[in-house]
Amino acid sequence: MNAQPQFITNTDGEKVSVIIPLADYYEMLEDLEDLAAIAQIKDEETIPWEQVKQELADNGLL
Repeated sequence: MNAQPQFITNTDGEKVSVIIPLADYYEMLEDLEDLAAIAQIKDEETIPWEQVKQELADNGLL
């Protein structure tokens, strides 16, 4: 995040909202999407790197 956030307060002076630059907002959305994608696959089985390299070599991709 680049800039300091600005806060909107109620009549009692309690912070109720925040204003951030759009660039920071979009960066946070992207981070949330990345975290959601990670959460979806965190329990999937992993494949050893050596096996991946061998399969790529077998398919002429390496």
